[in-house]
Amino acid sequence: MEAVIFDLDGVLVDSERIWDEVRRAVVAEHGGTWRPEATRAQQGMSTPEWARYLVEELGARTTPAEIATLVVKRMAARYAAEPPLIPGAVEVVRQVSGRWPVAIASSSPVILIKGFLDVTGLPVGAAVSSEQVGAGKPAPDVYLRAAELLGAAPGDCAAVEDTTNGLRSALAAGMAVYAVPNPHFPPDEAVLKQATAVVEKITDLPGALGLS
Repeated sequence: MEAVIFDLDGVLVDSERIWDEVRRAVVAEHGGTWRPEATRAQQGMSTPEWARYLVEELGARTTPAEIATLVVKRMAARYAAEPPLIPGAVEVVRQVSGRWPVAIASSSPVILIKGFLDVTGLPVGAAVSSEQVGAGKPAPDVYLRAAELLGAAPGDCAAVEDTTNGLRSALAAGMAVYAVPNPHFPPDEAVLKQATAVVEKITDLPGALGLS
C-alpha cells in the first residue's frame, strides 16, 4: 500500500445529516417537494450534479447555480461555527499519515474541504473535490485524481468510505476499500461485501490497516 485516501462527509465529519437538513429546507423554501429517495440519491454527487437534482427532480423554483450558492453558503456557516468532527477522526488521520501519504477525496465543495483543513491542520498531501473533476461519486474520478496527486497507483491505495455511492466510487477506482458504514444512512449490503474490511467506527481503522 502506497497511500490512504479518506472521504470527508460521514467519515471525518458527521455532516451527512446537516447536508440533508439544509437541502430539505432550501427546496421547501423554493416550492419544491422532497422525495423519500432524494437523500441517498444525492450522496456522492458533485455540487453541479446535486444542484441540478434539486431543481430538475425536486422542483425547486430557482436555477441550479443559485440553489448551489445558497446551500453551500449555509453549510459554510455551519462549518465556521464548528465543524461537526467525528470523535477520534482527526487523531486517526494523523496516525495514518505517520505511515503513509494521505489525501481527501470528497463530494463537498472546495470551500468546505478547506474549512475543515484550516480548523484541523491535518497533514494532507492532496485534497480533491468532485466539483473539480469530471463526475461525482459513484464515478471513480475524484479518487483517481487524488491518487494521481499523491503520485500513487490507484491499485496501491486504500480508500476509506461510508456510503453506497462512496464505496462504489472507490471500488471503481480499483482501490482497497475500508468501509466505516454510516449509521444514519447504512450502505447497500451487496456493495459493503466488496470492501476489503469493514470497521464499526473510524477509530478502529488503524488496527484494520495493521497499525499498532
